[in-house]
Amino acid sequence: MPLTRALTAPAAARIRHWVLSAFPRGQSGIDYDHPASDPGLFGPDSVTWRVHSDFPGMLSGGLCALMLQTLHPLALAGVWDHSNFRTDLIGRLRRTTNFVAGTTYASKPEARKLIERVAAIHAQVHGATPDGRDYRADDPDLLTWVHVTESYGFLEGFRRYSPLPLPEGAADRYYDEVRRVAQALGARDVPASEAQVRAYFERVQPQLRYDGRSREVLEVLSRIDLPVPAPATTRDLFLGAGAALLPEWAAISLKRTSWQNSQAMLSARALRAIAPLFRIALSDGVAPRACRRVGLSPDLLERWPREPAVSA
Repeated sequence: MPLTRALTAPAAARIRHWVLSAFPRGQSGIDYDHPASDPGLFGPDSVTWRVHSDFPGMLSGGLCALMLQTLHPLALAGVWDHSNFRTDLIGRLRRTTNFVAGTTYASKPEARKLIERVAAIHAQVHGATPDGRDYRADDPDLLTWVHVTESYGFLEGFRRYSPLPLPEGAADRYYDEVRRVAQALGARDVPASEAQVRAYFERVQPQLRYDGRSREVLEVLSRIDLPVPAPATTRDLFLGAGAALLPEWAAISLKRTSWQNSQAMLSARALRAIAPLFRIALSDGVAPRACRRVGLSPDLLERWPREPAVSA
């Protein structure tokens, strides 16, 4: 065992225990090992395989996305009326994690089954906001909003916390790749580049609002009970690191204070410092399994491909 890995092994073992306690494997029913050579929706030459393999960036980015999503009254209404977020927010995070992991790394048939299952759930989620506006979870515009907030969070989490620097052009490739999942769910006019994402956020801001429901969901999020030895410490680390990813306009809309922003920067520095340990701790996850399914070494995730991924 190399000296660096030996010295960090105890810390990596503790991180592994924390992560697998919060996000246990083997319960999703998703097959990442078969059929052999199936590259899935993205494949080993994609930016998506690398971005989604970085746990600190994905968890902090997912929390950033949840914060952003509290600003959209129609999207928030679906969560408010049709989920048990007050008592099982960690379950919601697990389900999102399973969906993203499965559509990223499982075979094409497995990914398509997941998309069909989620689309069927979306079709049953509908209602009206307190001010009388109808909403549907399968509304193409709402699907785009949820997708953009998540993909923005994941990419910014990778950019901030991954040991692998993001090269020029990779962000545009990422947005162009991941939109195929949103489109398969029914989203429309999905941004395909970093510039288009910035333009989308500017265009959608007049529809956003910070209200009592936003505050309550954020309060629940601030108390999320991660099933780990030090839940408060771990929660504050990832929540702060997620808040540090928010666009400036969103931090202002969410009424974040200077103290909160300062704490978020401290959390971001702390997560950045320990991020390499996560790759040591989680070296046998679904991304390495997908690499082996297509007959390649998981080491490919530690470097960028030379050629763009081919669209499915």
